[in-house]
Amino acid sequence: MSSDQKGESPTQHVNATGLIHHDYRAPLGFESPQTPVYKASSVIFPSVREMQTRNWEDRSAYTYGLHGTPTTFTLESKLAHLEGGEQCLLLPSGLSALACVNAALLSSGDEVLVPDNAYGPLWSMLSGQFKKWGIQSTRYNPLDAQDLSRKINPDTRLVWLEAAGSVTMEFPDLLGLLQVCHERGVTTALDNTWGAGLAFRPFELLGTSSSAHGSSGVDISVHALTKYPSGGADLLMGSVITRDKSLAKRLSKYHEQFGLGVGANDVESVLKGLQSLVLRYDAQDHAARTLARFLMGEPSVAQVLHPALSGSPGHQHWRAVTCSEMRHEGRAAGIFSVIFKPSNPLQAIHAFCERLKLFKLAYSWGGPMSLVMPYELELMRKGSLAHLERGHLVRFCIGLESVEDLQADLSRGLQGLSA
Repeated sequence: MSSDQKGESPTQHVNATGLIHHDYRAPLGFESPQTPVYKASSVIFPSVREMQTRNWEDRSAYTYGLHGTPTTFTLESKLAHLEGGEQCLLLPSGLSALACVNAALLSSGDEVLVPDNAYGPLWSMLSGQFKKWGIQSTRYNPLDAQDLSRKINPDTRLVWLEAAGSVTMEFPDLLGLLQVCHERGVTTALDNTWGAGLAFRPFELLGTSSSAHGSSGVDISVHALTKYPSGGADLLMGSVITRDKSLAKRLSKYHEQFGLGVGANDVESVLKGLQSLVLRYDAQDHAARTLARFLMGEPSVAQVLHPALSGSPGHQHWRAVTCSEMRHEGRAAGIFSVIFKPSNPLQAIHAFCERLKLFKLAYSWGGPMSLVMPYELELMRKGSLAHLERGHLVRFCIGLESVEDLQADLSRGLQGLSA
């Protein structure tokens, strides 16, 4: 009688236990240019004692997939090196990195000061959920260190910095703002996505001056890895970096308690992106300056906003932190904004954006494809706009296409706009 006739499956002889607990181990010594991708929830311990004594917080061992693997520890170490920090946390997005800092450092009754030109979702977060938790948020002028000084009070626990400012691209008086915060003993956090760890060293901006947390620059640097480190416009991730162990412990505790993990394949992509980060950043920087200068000569343009261009708001502040004896011409991200003259109605500006073929209508930046996005300033800003010309603003995020092709695309799109 056959096995089928006996009612047995033809595959019944396969031993599932042997497949799960097979004792083969690949030989050691394999090495390649790319970091291996380790995926795990469960991490196996050789003994109870080892389980009870392992410490993942100092990145010396592994306990659970959410707390780190060799892959995530490698990315954290490289990012800390990039920005000049010592401790790094990975989070699911740039916005979650901002939230991590706010939640870890602020309590009911505290105040946080935020630049008027900060990333919009940061404002939404603070004026929404954090306000419900009894945390006050106040705007300040990032171009005026004295305005910040006047607004710091005994309840101020955190000052956010952003360089350059979101959409309108003002470069803040970073040195002046940091000096005020250091003198008043207030913790500082910088959204350093624009600088990408390349334009300036965030933890060393003031030389020998030291904050309450021992930094000669910012205390915390936040980075949306979604942008330049990824470079592919195909993932979301953020990082929080510091040099201060006490801050790192507070941030890590929140990170652990709220389960803010990242996927191993996304970590792998960022690790690969870091290998070409400098080349891409510099190429997009060069292309953006070329196109920004081209648009300065267009009769329909009232103002070009790019920190590296003379006359742009905060240009001297940009020079102060990016230019040095070693690098006379500082770096800048491949992003700029243009204010078109008010003689062009809003519908004409929208039509201009839609006429572009290579520039796609989309948010974000730092990827291979150039992007364009119109904004309505009156809906974004509550502070003074005296340094901005009147008109309609359009932001350009430059990708890796040929500069000549992008300029030709802009020229075609500009047809029909009035001087």
